[in-house]
Amino acid sequence: MIFIGEKINGTRKSIKAAVLERDAEQIRRTALEQAEAGADYLDVNAGTSPDRELEDMLWLVDTVQAAVDLPLCIDSPSPSVLRAAADRAKAPPIINSVNADPQKIEAILPLVRDLGCGVIALALDESRTGMPRTLDERMENVDSMMRGIERHGIAIENVFIDPLIMSVSTDNGAGPMAFEAIRRIRSAYPGAHITGGLSNISFGLPRRELVNRVFLALAMAAGMDSAVLDPANTALIETLKATELLLARDRFCRSYTKAAKSGFSRK
Repeated sequence: MIFIGEKINGTRKSIKAAVLERDAEQIRRTALEQAEAGADYLDVNAGTSPDRELEDMLWLVDTVQAAVDLPLCIDSPSPSVLRAAADRAKAPPIINSVNADPQKIEAILPLVRDLGCGVIALALDESRTGMPRTLDERMENVDSMMRGIERHGIAIENVFIDPLIMSVSTDNGAGPMAFEAIRRIRSAYPGAHITGGLSNISFGLPRRELVNRVFLALAMAAGMDSAVLDPANTALIETLKATELLLARDRFCRSYTKAAKSGFSRK
């Protein structure tokens, strides 16, 4: 399971304040916490207005890289910000994100190809109106992106497909929709990774961590092998290890047993 640490995101009040005030110590602590918990990548999203996002993103990239050696998941809606931040990265990042909008495909995929880095591919098309409502729409968007990915010569193992995890508080069918999308993507593109924002599923609900943990187990069973989440959440790691065990992905129960002895710290 590939973990992308979610916490350095300007949509969180504490992070946005740290970015605006250039509080490097707050960013450093957040980066170290996720790195020490076992994150594979750190998502970096300035979350500020377009007129200042580039400056803020570059400061954020420099600050995080001064604190930890982990590769970054560079998160922005702007192709120019993605390119500038990727050029600043010390290790090949994940670009977050591309979608089936032809303009986005042509603006972002050449950068991914040139860097030989990863890319998160969202199962939507920004050139159309609204979020896809059906599984077929999601798969049409995924297929369009994968054709572009193949055309640009990008290795499929560098692709992280996001099936779009929505909140069950606003759509009671969001869970089954996500699980079936994961199954279809896994069947159609077995060499790609499948990821998504884990906490999206529980937005607006009480005891969100419980919903997130159960969703993680069911999504793993459907074929998900990556997630954007809080790697310092011990309960999530417990669920992850137990799910791997029950899906016969843990030979001789060694990983589960080792994790239990260490208190389910991912390290």
